[in-house]
Amino acid sequence: LADALRASVPLGKMSKTEIREMFNRSSFVVSLLIYGLSASFVSADVRVQDITTVEGVRKNQLVGMGLVTGLNGTGSKSPVTRRFAMNMLQRFGVRSDPDLRARIENDAAQKTDNISVVTVTADLLSFAKPGSQIDVLVSTFDDAESLQGGQLIMTPLYGADGQVYAVASGPLSIGGFSFGGQAASVQKNHPTTARIPNGATVELELGSCIGFDGRIRLILNTPSYETARRISEAINDVYPLAAMVMDPATVDVAVPVTILNGIPDFIAHVGNLTVIPDVPARVVINERTGTVIVGENVKLSQVLITHANLAVSTSESPLVSQPAPFSEGVTTVVPRTDVLVEEEDARVSVVEETTTVGDLAIALNSLGVTPRDLSSIFQQLKESGALHADLEFK
Repeated sequence: LADALRASVPLGKMSKTEIREMFNRSSFVVSLLIYGLSASFVSADVRVQDITTVEGVRKNQLVGMGLVTGLNGTGSKSPVTRRFAMNMLQRFGVRSDPDLRARIENDAAQKTDNISVVTVTADLLSFAKPGSQIDVLVSTFDDAESLQGGQLIMTPLYGADGQVYAVASGPLSIGGFSFGGQAASVQKNHPTTARIPNGATVELELGSCIGFDGRIRLILNTPSYETARRISEAINDVYPLAAMVMDPATVDVAVPVTILNGIPDFIAHVGNLTVIPDVPARVVINERTGTVIVGENVKLSQVLITHANLAVSTSESPLVSQPAPFSEGVTTVVPRTDVLVEEEDARVSVVEETTTVGDLAIALNSLGVTPRDLSSIFQQLKESGALHADLEFK
């Protein structure tokens, strides 16, 4: 677009080749801008509270088993569901003869397609008070097809110590659907999982004691000696000799004697201090999606690269061997396999030494390879010693 404006030539009067070249250059510039912006964001000051957590302040997982009712024929037909429903009815005072109960549990003709046994999970924060509400996640435990339109019956949620910390119930929100008949079906997202916003009420508070010994410990989300050192220096600039690096993941901070009664204020002040975190040199590759993420500090030594795609395809074309008349032979099928091997012409490229992500983007763009090709190229660069970064596969 800038080329067209400078030349004062309307897009309608430009040839297809000129427009294609212009947009190729534009997309290349945009890619460099993205790399540059990402690098600037990584190098920006961030708050200590955004890259650390205070020891003792954490989420605690809760779990329970419950029953969802009100399903429109999309529930479960499993014996587990019938047994769970019978147990729940018994808890509500509906009792039955043991023989009748056994027959119902083992009778597949009993319709239970309007209910489903589900697992219910939630995260409880350390300072959640009784009466406050938290979100819950519901997922099918049996063979139910969809939870759409369901209602979760009151379900206690247990902690790792076996105590009930919250109780969940309410209508489900699945964010999708599943409809179908005998010959076809349509599904969006995952109808067998659902959420209930504010679906659980906290009944028991978790005990948490922070700073009782006059010290707090900051736990780094990404362990790094350099980041821990920078956090310690930022704290010591405000509170001299208060912080000390214990290991790559921990910074120990002594609470000043003058504010021992105001530890929450002290934690808030420390959390608002800013530092520049150290970013490890790392390349993350997701081979399932073909995504390649290159970190800011990734460096590449000068290297020569040649890369060609090899495609191998096979096809089966069976032949029928028909014997001659009156030969007492047997008609047989003879297998025939065709193998086709295609190899693209390899391009030899010299990639110069790079010092920034922008330089690396230019070097990789010069190869003209796809993101999936980059996965194998990065592996070979690592083995050759030319890539100075860690490789991480997802």
